[in-house]
Amino acid sequence: MYPVGDYAKLDIYLYPNTRQDKTLMKHMTITKLSAQELFRAAYENRYTWDKSFPGYTADITYKYDEQVFRGKVVIDANLKAEVLDVEDEQAKKAIHGQAWEIAIHRVRRSFEDTHSANTFSYGNTDETGATEILVGGKCAGDKYQVRDNEVCHVHRFIHGTVVTINTFSSHDTGAGYLSHTYDSVYHDPTTGEQKGGRSEFTDEYEKVGEYFILNRREIRTETAEKISIQEFVFSNIELLSPVAAEA
Repeated sequence: MYPVGDYAKLDIYLYPNTRQDKTLMKHMTITKLSAQELFRAAYENRYTWDKSFPGYTADITYKYDEQVFRGKVVIDANLKAEVLDVEDEQAKKAIHGQAWEIAIHRVRRSFEDTHSANTFSYGNTDETGATEILVGGKCAGDKYQVRDNEVCHVHRFIHGTVVTINTFSSHDTGAGYLSHTYDSVYHDPTTGEQKGGRSEFTDEYEKVGEYFILNRREIRTETAEKISIQEFVFSNIELLSPVAAEA
């Protein structure tokens, strides 16, 4: 078993019963992947929509504790989100926030565009095999963990807040991974005080045409007073036609 972050350069098929292969095995080299290479591979393994993605429409049912709201969502080819037929402003804002989250995480950006101003180095490896990646440069102080070619932990400074996300399971689409169950929590970067409750997410997807699209998200947020449950169910998902996508 090779150490985490190592890549074995095997130039032959190994048949240890032959003298030639025993000799060649002595020359087998193990080359250490750089932290950037390890992180880049996981980054590029995320599932994203390609440039041909036309956008889509869906019916939305939003449940917040005992309240239920229904409407429609449109995400266009430019990944701009719009919420229709929802009168309650707070519900509309919550639905739009989730639609924006759906779109922003499916945007395909090259590693260079996102991380060219950053540097990467190894931290610790935990008992699960997750390898810590420490970020320097523009985003100094950010941290990630990579396990099985997936980013399973994110610790980032965003808009004056520290956001920490742990991913517990994922969907394998065959064209990259999508998070299935994960949590998030926010802290004050100066005091370390937790801001708001810890939220647990469960995401489900369906394939529409050539694309995987979120059809359900449940968010359970625990505060000192209670556990609040939100559910976003997207149904009747239909891709926009190329003409509609370009309009």
